[in-house]
Amino acid sequence: MASKARLFYSKELKSGIISKLSKTQSHYIKNVMRLNQGDKISLFNSFNGEWDANILVHDKELTEFKVEKLSRPQEKENNLWLAFSPIKKIPQDMMIQKTTELGIQKFIPLLCERSVVREINVERAKRIATEASEQSNRISVPEILKIQDLEIFLKSFTENGHLIFCDINCKSSNLKNILSKKDPTCILIGPEGDFSENERQLIVNHKRTVSISLANNILRAETAAIAATTILSYNLNFK
Repeated sequence: MASKARLFYSKELKSGIISKLSKTQSHYIKNVMRLNQGDKISLFNSFNGEWDANILVHDKELTEFKVEKLSRPQEKENNLWLAFSPIKKIPQDMMIQKTTELGIQKFIPLLCERSVVREINVERAKRIATEASEQSNRISVPEILKIQDLEIFLKSFTENGHLIFCDINCKSSNLKNILSKKDPTCILIGPEGDFSENERQLIVNHKRTVSISLANNILRAETAAIAATTILSYNLNFK
């Protein structure tokens, strides 16, 4: 029996809808998964939940399907964000993939004084996050914002959130009584050369900042992001 593929579908999902997959998804279904007419697939998004669908026909380029029944309702997920300075492509791809698997809801690229990489390919990041969501069985795909200056981000950060500053100079990792499943919890990761002293003071003095220590060693940016997401996700899941 063929394996059931799981795909993100951004449009409305409800019983009886007949529609078509994108060209890329159709290629994957037909030529990679080798699914045929009558085989089942799973389609999901954060608005409608996850649904079973039936392949009706493979056109020349697009696959037509019919939505059958709800298999998993919309779920409430932790409101966990990751604000980071862009890094080199391969480690950044891994960071986005792994932190998506761990539950990041929003990625916020930041320009810092010492940022070596000063732009981000948002479409590439979206593809990686979408694939990671499909493979990890989560029911939403993270939002990825356009790059912005660190100072602008700090000034506009939400009043009801917490900014988790991963600071090697901090000796505490006490997160008790600050985390909320509803309000945003945003992890802040600096560039490879770390934040400048001026930036560090802006962060530390921000009224929503909570400084934590991840390790005694100096961590690469992608390692720090994955470690912090793991710690925060664990604390939120068992709060």
